[in-house]
Amino acid sequence: MTGSPYEARLPWGRTASLPHDYGNGSGYDTTLGYAISPKFQRQTVAYNGKESPGTIIIDTPSRFLYLIQDGGRAIRYGIGVGRPGFEWAGRHLVSDKREWPDWRPPKEMLKRRPDLPEHMDGGPDNPLGARALYLGSTLYRIHGTNEPDTIGKAVSSGCIRMLNKDVIDLYNRVPVGAQVLVI
Repeated sequence: MTGSPYEARLPWGRTASLPHDYGNGSGYDTTLGYAISPKFQRQTVAYNGKESPGTIIIDTPSRFLYLIQDGGRAIRYGIGVGRPGFEWAGRHLVSDKREWPDWRPPKEMLKRRPDLPEHMDGGPDNPLGARALYLGSTLYRIHGTNEPDTIGKAVSSGCIRMLNKDVIDLYNRVPVGAQVLVI
């Protein structure tokens, strides 16, 4: 940490102002001047399902990720999901977690998008955002985004996108080995 409680030194030497770069807590992402719909803002909600605390449930059709808590509660986050043809469902474990992850688009993605780089170092321009949670042995991740206007939309190649401030919150709450249910 540097000068104030809201600044952090990033691995590539830049100082980030967390309220500016990752939202100011008001539901307004100041990075691009994009107002997040209130329904996609992080909030605690009632939960009465059978999954145990610590489980992540990704409700793809509704564009929400739930982190199950004790006492019949869950933290609900707005997400971006796979576009038509890239949806998927299943149960996995969080197999790895990374801060400011590098990005290596899969071969299939590079065929569809030859304009993409084969590798991109972690950082504010990286599409994986500030954190990534890897799902089993799949190529799918729950990750941040440098495109906050995609939250609530079906635009990805199957990964689950979150606001950077939300993926940082989730990352800090969830251990490797946590259950993930995608419906």
